[in-house]
Amino acid sequence: MYVETIAYALIGLTVGFGAVVLLPGWYPAARALTVSTALVAALLGGVISRYAFDGRLPAAALAVSAVSAVLLVSVPARPDRAPRRGGNHRRHRPA
Repeated sequence: MYVETIAYALIGLTVGFGAVVLLPGWYPAARALTVSTALVAALLGGVISRYAFDGRLPAAALAVSAVSAVLLVSVPARPDRAPRRGGNHRRHRPA
């Protein structure tokens, strides 16, 4: 159980830091919020799936942990505040 919990935590930290490094403009809040959201989501998703699978499918529990971390780390994301690429693109205003 302890090894799996450490694996869930590592998944959460990887997803959290990956989100902050790969998409820094999408997360204007503190970096700790993004990383801790991914960490808690991975831990909860992993522990709940471990009990749901009765400990028989550890690979599936790791996958559920990763998916839950990725899905919940998107909650604090703000892609509308990210800097735009290209520069000349303007938003179309309806008439």
